[in-house]
Amino acid sequence: MDDKIERSRYIILGCTSGILAILGVVTGASVSGDVTFTINAALAGAVALSLANGAGSFVTVGDTELGKLSRLEKPLMRSLDNTKIEQLTKKKIKVNSLIHTSACFVGSMLPILPFMLLESQQLEVSMGLSIAALAVLGVYWGRIMEQNMLLHSIRMAGLGAVIALLVNLLFRHIQIT
Repeated sequence: MDDKIERSRYIILGCTSGILAILGVVTGASVSGDVTFTINAALAGAVALSLANGAGSFVTVGDTELGKLSRLEKPLMRSLDNTKIEQLTKKKIKVNSLIHTSACFVGSMLPILPFMLLESQQLEVSMGLSIAALAVLGVYWGRIMEQNMLLHSIRMAGLGAVIALLVNLLFRHIQIT
């Protein structure tokens, strides 16, 4: 896979999971009516989610890329340890994991910002901002993939809207006290 496409995929995955997971956290936490609690819960969720995604990427990308390297050694009938190929592979693993971690954290901040900056309508603005960001990510992905940007945008925003609506309905109607 092209490195630009692969890096872009980690940006999209990280931002999308950050946006949607933390939108769920702020939706649930905002039921309490305590903005400070909502912000703290969301920030803790953002850090945990970002680190978990980064660790997951590091392990899975690492295993995948090192497996490719190992399979390449067989037809070459030599070890690729301490070669430029191994160094580039290890760099790719680190960079992609860092991109995934960072993108997840950046995406996570979007649903939190209205709770930090606004006095009212925080959840509504958070949902709108999150869905708008997903639409922009869809345009970006469509452009990278050289496909219909509008279709990708509608798909990303639509999926985000459905998830936001479902989470909102669940936590507005099923409050645990």
